[in-house]
Amino acid sequence: MPDTLRPRPAATRRIPLAIGAVIVGGLIGFVAFYGIGGLKRSSGGDSACSGAVDLARKLAPLAHGEVAALTLAASPLQLPDLVFEDVDGKPKRLSDWRGKTVLLNLWATWCVPCRKEMPALDSLQTKLGGKDFEVVAVNIDTRDPDKPKNFLKEAHLTGLSYFSDQKAKVFQDLKNIGKALGMPTSVLVDAKGCEIANIAGPAEWASDDAIKLIKAAMQPATAGF
Repeated sequence: MPDTLRPRPAATRRIPLAIGAVIVGGLIGFVAFYGIGGLKRSSGGDSACSGAVDLARKLAPLAHGEVAALTLAASPLQLPDLVFEDVDGKPKRLSDWRGKTVLLNLWATWCVPCRKEMPALDSLQTKLGGKDFEVVAVNIDTRDPDKPKNFLKEAHLTGLSYFSDQKAKVFQDLKNIGKALGMPTSVLVDAKGCEIANIAGPAEWASDDAIKLIKAAMQPATAGF
């Protein structure tokens, strides 16, 4: 048989081996450039927030009754440093509450469940608000800035501080990470700014169920977590 027609198995086998070497080399180069942390970031996890996931597991038995709709954090997530304004129009950031457990709530006067939920949030703030816990309720009405202020005044809701974002960017920022699916939206945040739990829709925050869960969530902050 002529040499040109004889099979060359050794050369044929070297082709996939060469391709494999290129792939492995490329992966090694990726890790060298981005580091192992880059691979971790691509999975959406944040090792700094692993404690919040551990806390969420401990809180799971308390997420029943009036707070049964809570979705507890299953993977570590650092929330974006959301920006909004206080009652005087001065900028505030979520990071301003570092060191505290925070119940972040987004509400609007056009949202009927939001309006119904506000008295319970006001009561929760009155009962537990202080150096270790804060209800941060951010209004996202985009038109009449006086309407939400008048609503709180007429409803005699004096426990809550007033915060607003007339561009509703805070909602969009949470939506971008899958934490805002409708209104109202609430996210329970630990002292490091990590998600503990979230809920799409209202909850009876003044109930015994909610109080017990929030108190349990506050314990790490109280201990300097």
